[in-house]
Amino acid sequence: MRFEASYTATAGKWLAFVTAVWVQAISGNNYTFSNYSDALKTLMNLTQLQLNNLSVAKDAGKAFGILAGLASDRIPTPVILLIGSIEGLVGYGAQWLVVSEKIKPLSYWQMCIFLCMGGNSTTWMNTAVLVTCIRNFRRNRGPVSGILKGYVGLSTAIFTDLCTALFNNNSSSFLIMLATVPFAVCLIAVLFLRETPPATTAAEEEEETKYFNIFNILAVVVALYLLGYDFFPIKNKAFSLTFSTVLIVLLASPLAIPVYSFVKSWNSNRLKAEPDVEEQIVEPLLVRQDFPAEDKEEEAAVEWAVVEAQVKQKPVLGEEHTVFEAVKTFDFWILFVSFLCGVGTGLAVMNNMGQIGLALGYTDVSIFVSLTSIWGFFGRIISGTVSEYLIRKAGIQRPLWNAASQIVMAVGYILMALAVPGCLYIGSIVVGVCYGVRLAISVPIASELFGLKYYGLMYNILVLNLPLGSFLFSGLLAGYLYDAQATPTPGGGNTCVGAHCYRLVFIIMSIACLLGFGLDIILSVRTRNIYTKIYRSRKSKKLMSESGNQ
Repeated sequence: MRFEASYTATAGKWLAFVTAVWVQAISGNNYTFSNYSDALKTLMNLTQLQLNNLSVAKDAGKAFGILAGLASDRIPTPVILLIGSIEGLVGYGAQWLVVSEKIKPLSYWQMCIFLCMGGNSTTWMNTAVLVTCIRNFRRNRGPVSGILKGYVGLSTAIFTDLCTALFNNNSSSFLIMLATVPFAVCLIAVLFLRETPPATTAAEEEEETKYFNIFNILAVVVALYLLGYDFFPIKNKAFSLTFSTVLIVLLASPLAIPVYSFVKSWNSNRLKAEPDVEEQIVEPLLVRQDFPAEDKEEEAAVEWAVVEAQVKQKPVLGEEHTVFEAVKTFDFWILFVSFLCGVGTGLAVMNNMGQIGLALGYTDVSIFVSLTSIWGFFGRIISGTVSEYLIRKAGIQRPLWNAASQIVMAVGYILMALAVPGCLYIGSIVVGVCYGVRLAISVPIASELFGLKYYGLMYNILVLNLPLGSFLFSGLLAGYLYDAQATPTPGGGNTCVGAHCYRLVFIIMSIACLLGFGLDIILSVRTRNIYTKIYRSRKSKKLMSESGNQ
């Protein structure tokens, strides 16, 4: 029974991660507003400011993510997933009823409520997935964050391309997908997503790294497949059905990893299950003496940590913080404001992509929505994995990645303000990559600086930047400046055509990114010692493991 529990637990850990990947692959529906925003604007006769405030209401749902954070340490993971999936079903279901004209248009404030519910639903899903997986794979936080956040980035392209292939970009069909698909996937995830004991040896950590590399490869294949579909010139019905089938198979392919892990563990443990008499006598001794030095060092480290906690009045960076202790630090607010500069401006572009495209002369903006999603995936997955590698090899600070992304994003906004040829293609890629880096890197940074004990709540406090950034950069900045340039249209609403419509918006957002760059550089300097300690700790553990194997 002990051996059976061993290989079942190993496979179960990876099966939980696979279901987490699926949840993230459908939880980016909050970024798909541009795909149906024009239908809402026309149906409800809205101005651009009113439409942008609807997008703010959608992002305001993230503000209530604090409830998910508070619940993450008190409610089982399956319940958190169910809450998110049911809320999404109601929120997007109501929008579908309106856009499909099954019911008369709701009042503006009622639409705000249902958009807010749809936005909030993803906070429950993301909290359940990230908190569980970061705790399950504590020594591989970068790859975990990169892969999971990468699939969030891909989810917009997955929904967009499936809707294009199956429903010819119909807004009503798109919304029914947003309502029902996440609900169905979460019903599967509640059966398998659980916390499991983290790796305790260097060998286990190395095995995790190998599996994460496979996850990365599979995710890149999905991203390239989606990218190829966007640029494929001929899309008839047979081709679209084939594309959709292959995409679903690719999304299911990570299941091979827990299956392989199960078979490998079962074969290995079967050989140990029937030892001879001599082995039966010796085995208990071996079990009791497995890694004795390391166990003693861990016990000593725990005891020393308890003593330190009793002596110190407040924790320092790199130690466990309560939420109140964290928000009192200067470093938390550096991370918070720099995060706002990156994700706030990125959200403004994503929420306004439909109108930006129309202003620059494009009638179909679905390709730009998809490009932002796919390149956001590359930004997330590359930064998560490579930043982890650089910490292990040289102790390079993770905030430096955020600083680099802010500079690149500022350059992208300048190019879009100048309206250079192909600027919307360039802007979609730049915003996607940099927004992805920002999300993937900030997740492990928060856990490395302030600990994992209250991580669910801290993560959702950082996510407050999404509604705040949406309100400042999308609702106020982009909404007011667009309406100032727009002309009224018959029957209500307005429109603006030309590069001037968003020029000032892009210039102001580039300045905000430069501010974020400066803050990220400051945080990099202040956290240098933290990442040096992480590097030395992992290096010494690896050396101990190697010496123990000799």
